[in-house]
Amino acid sequence: MLLGQLGLSWDHSNQPLIPIGTVYDPFVLRGLDAFIYSVYSGARFIITGTPSGVTLAPEGGAHQSTITPSVGMELPGVVLMEPAYAQALDWLLCDALTHVAGQREETTPELRPSELAFYFRLTTRPIDQDPFSQARERLGEALLRSQVIAGAYRLIDGRANLDESSKHDLNNAPVVHLVGTGAIMPEVLIAAAELKSEGVIAHVVDITAPGRLYGGWQRTLRQGVRTATTPSFPGAMRPIFSERAPIVSVHDGASHAMAWLGSALGMPQVALGVDTFGQSGTIHDLYDINDIDSGSIVNAALAALSLNI
Repeated sequence: MLLGQLGLSWDHSNQPLIPIGTVYDPFVLRGLDAFIYSVYSGARFIITGTPSGVTLAPEGGAHQSTITPSVGMELPGVVLMEPAYAQALDWLLCDALTHVAGQREETTPELRPSELAFYFRLTTRPIDQDPFSQARERLGEALLRSQVIAGAYRLIDGRANLDESSKHDLNNAPVVHLVGTGAIMPEVLIAAAELKSEGVIAHVVDITAPGRLYGGWQRTLRQGVRTATTPSFPGAMRPIFSERAPIVSVHDGASHAMAWLGSALGMPQVALGVDTFGQSGTIHDLYDINDIDSGSIVNAALAALSLNI
């Protein structure tokens, strides 16, 4: 409620503020009524839910959030962001700060037609930053930054990642997109490496802002409906999913939060996520129980490939 009132300071007193609040991610739901009313009133603010998901393993089910991604993606005016890497978080947070401060209303309007509140769903799990550094070297900082802010980038190019001895089989090799967000990315990378050893080209896509990516897709669909034309492919997704291939989405949250990707891309999808109440244990054990460990991701990729007929 306080964030909402501070976020209206420009309207009430002609004094812009940048309200930022941090809560345990499951407690976002405790303040949901005030959250909804604040955004409905036009308040601008940043809220961070951390730690989140079953990655908060030892504390048990009461503190493990699963449906909060749905709130971030489905509440009008709210943008869900779930970066896995520190530099991506830095870029997204700076972008959110300038927007809340009222400095970027006319910047990339196709991305932010009604963005008011920015919901960062984060983790305290230590994550190796080297994969992101390698992606920056491959793509260049300017391009990577623009893709991170738009909502997604290709962390691993499965074709470029093949050994020289394997490249002669490129034309016949099966291809799959492994799509993850947030704390689960290390398991996605392990699964990609195992699939590579089995001759599968596995592109790894890191979704940094699921809400922004989903919103862009919905706007292209509605434009097609309103104009009775074929919907265009969302610009933010075009360079990331350049190959038509089955998809495995992995999320430390309800599986349906990213289950729309298959429809957006017109490809078979296996959506993995946490669809039960949590329990106390190690991260490895809870990932295994909820089928979001690396082995389950590999099996899901093989299942997705079998559906691609």
